[in-house]
Amino acid sequence: MLYHPVPKRIIRRPSLAGAGGGIGSAAIPAAEPILRAKPPDASPLLARLYQNRSVFTPEDLGRSLNELPAPSLLKGMDAMTAELEAAIRGQKSIMIVADFDADGATSCAVAMRGLRALGAERVSFIVPNRFTCGYGLTPELVELIFRGGATPPDVLLTVDTGIACHAGVAAARGRGMKVLVTDHHLPGESLPAADAIVNPNLPGDGFPGKALAGVGVIFYVLSGLRRRLRESGWFEGGRQPPNLAELLDLVALGTVADVVPLDRVNRILVHQGLQRIRAGRACPGIRALLEVADAKRGGAATTAGTLGFTLGPRLNAAGRLDDMSLGIACLLADDMNAAKELAERLDGMNRERKTIEAQMQADAWAMLRIGAEPLPRQSDRWSGSAAVMFDPAWHQGVIGILASRIKDRLHRPVIAFARGEDGLLRGSARSIAGVHVRDVLCAVAARHPGLIVRFGGHAMAAGLALEESRLAAFTEAFEAEVAGVLEGVELEHAVVTDGELPPDDFHLDTARCLRDAGPWGQGFPEPLFDGEFDVLGMRIVGEKHLRLTLEVPGAARQVEGVAFFVADPPAWLGCRRLRAAYRLDVNEFRGVSNLQLGIEYMEPVS
Repeated sequence: MLYHPVPKRIIRRPSLAGAGGGIGSAAIPAAEPILRAKPPDASPLLARLYQNRSVFTPEDLGRSLNELPAPSLLKGMDAMTAELEAAIRGQKSIMIVADFDADGATSCAVAMRGLRALGAERVSFIVPNRFTCGYGLTPELVELIFRGGATPPDVLLTVDTGIACHAGVAAARGRGMKVLVTDHHLPGESLPAADAIVNPNLPGDGFPGKALAGVGVIFYVLSGLRRRLRESGWFEGGRQPPNLAELLDLVALGTVADVVPLDRVNRILVHQGLQRIRAGRACPGIRALLEVADAKRGGAATTAGTLGFTLGPRLNAAGRLDDMSLGIACLLADDMNAAKELAERLDGMNRERKTIEAQMQADAWAMLRIGAEPLPRQSDRWSGSAAVMFDPAWHQGVIGILASRIKDRLHRPVIAFARGEDGLLRGSARSIAGVHVRDVLCAVAARHPGLIVRFGGHAMAAGLALEESRLAAFTEAFEAEVAGVLEGVELEHAVVTDGELPPDDFHLDTARCLRDAGPWGQGFPEPLFDGEFDVLGMRIVGEKHLRLTLEVPGAARQVEGVAFFVADPPAWLGCRRLRAAYRLDVNEFRGVSNLQLGIEYMEPVS
């Protein structure tokens, strides 16, 4: 039996599924079907889609900056902005300490651009190298700041990191620096002894947007700082308060790339950033990345998906393979030619990352061989509780992507290990809904003291380090601990859809309406529909993809579809009818727009 990409059940969200659940699918139990107030100008289809995503009032759909909650609601904002105001007025030097992923890079660029616009004259940044310094503000990074007799900064400001950096914060303060922490990661049992901390997930914090990415947190800090400076008279005498909305293209990119839930606050931030990008008002770095990726050159077709799947990987490639300073430099470039040169280097790194990842995936599937065939073809027969993998040749910067790819196929928690510079194994863990992988690692550490050298993370992702000689013992302990929490967890692949689409809605205008109704993303999924189609034509494109001509169900009309990265494209060429889960996409080519189905999953129908 053919499947793309792996065998799944089609599950329909309640309001469109109806009582029976539809074609060969399982229906989600019915939820309370109330839309207290239909959003203005919303079509019946949009109204149902919003209801499926727990949007019940027009206010939930607001996308104006005026509807954002106030910065003052964030705990620690007064202390944070007071320290930054003192640094600006005193012409103190401020060094940004960033993380080495896309959220960290955009957070750093927002902090650098925003602080300079607000009047800071001595601002620099440092980003740890994942291979030598490790994550965040560490004592090693503090020593690096002082290396060679360099003059240390007066203030260290962390972005997208710091909440777990107790030792690094202590080391920096011990060397005479003030430390200000902005972060969004979950805090531990105690907080670092920083001079000020802003994090929406602090105990007792009343800010309603708990899903802010690191870049969203620093944007809010800058907004609070601008208000403080305005109230204290800083902008008198000819100074003009900057328009911080000019930073929202970077905020949107970091928010989407970090895959945080698009709650109401994040939807406003991302929408406003996308509006700037579509209007051609993005910073040169983002425009250059779009041009290099040929993603409509920042035009109207730029969506949250463009940020997450096109720009994010190119930016992340620098931190995975080399040094994220390159990505930050691209985002800070004010000259388009310089930005284009840096973007091309990032694009080259991303191509290299793909090559490395492809080989690592091949190695991983060979390790997971079942019977005579490797797992993508037999992933429905996988019965283990978890997968733990290591290869001495694997690249430390790519194991996180590898673990995510394998997890998507197996639908089980996965940890991929590589050798670190210090001789320890560095692991990246990815999990599934219902298995909190950080809690699993906590349990393993408690039952087997000393087995794990260090670990940290969240429900769906974590990192850890252990001695190579302890890998077998760790694997056994981890698999046993996961097995103990799997009861009641959905272990079968499923794709959740909004049901069948009426024939009249197979239209370019509908696709445009859905595109503009977002932004869609994590926690606010893009509309996905399902149905059976007669196949009128099919051809292979680019060796790994299929382009299909389908008949619209219930109508004598044709629609084009595309399925990317099909495991065995030639095997599909004889298919005459299929069941598919699909998106309505706008395909733009040489200035012409057409309706296209983006096929997420399909299987033949006999």
